[in-house]
Amino acid sequence: MSDIHELVSMPEGCVESAVVRGSYEYYHYICDGLNDKGWGCGYRSLQTLCSWVCHQLNEDAPQPVPDLHQIQQTLVDIGDKPTSFVKSREWIGSYESCLCIDQLYNVCCKILHVTTGAEVQDKALEILMHFKSFGSPVMIGGDTDCSSKTLLGICKVQNDEFYFLISDPHFVGVASPRVLLDDGWLKWRKLEDVFHKNSFYNFCLPQLRKL
Repeated sequence: MSDIHELVSMPEGCVESAVVRGSYEYYHYICDGLNDKGWGCGYRSLQTLCSWVCHQLNEDAPQPVPDLHQIQQTLVDIGDKPTSFVKSREWIGSYESCLCIDQLYNVCCKILHVTTGAEVQDKALEILMHFKSFGSPVMIGGDTDCSSKTLLGICKVQNDEFYFLISDPHFVGVASPRVLLDDGWLKWRKLEDVFHKNSFYNFCLPQLRKL
């Protein structure tokens, strides 16, 4: 599925918001037939970001969205991982995604780090400005909370709380608007419903502006 953020209405009381701009595809567990349940969420989030980059670069994109083994080989080729990493089930996070996007597409990414989930509140305006300035989707990875997520937008409501539009790559099955919305795979979520207090987080923000 493409551009799934368009399926969701803004939260009630929204006073300022910004969402992804430009087309992309939603990648999730087993979407290409490879069974990556339990370890592939970071790769799928990276693929979603790569699809956005490919759409922006259009015919200038040096390659299509990489598969999981191509991602692993890229990290080996640049010296970040040992050769045993290829065809393994080892996870990747936002840092590895940043390296891959730079290597594959010559697009730099910014890593935004917070030491606890509670600190995301202090970075919310910076994330909002990212969507306004660049429009690219954002990968979120953590340590204690090791479930990668894709951020498609952010919304500030009247009481100065923030909602985050989260696309969950852990979905398995045939994606449809009804399934994604009814089962919560795509949803505006409060900060405390996304970010754990006992986990650090890295945000991977591609620094390519929407054309």
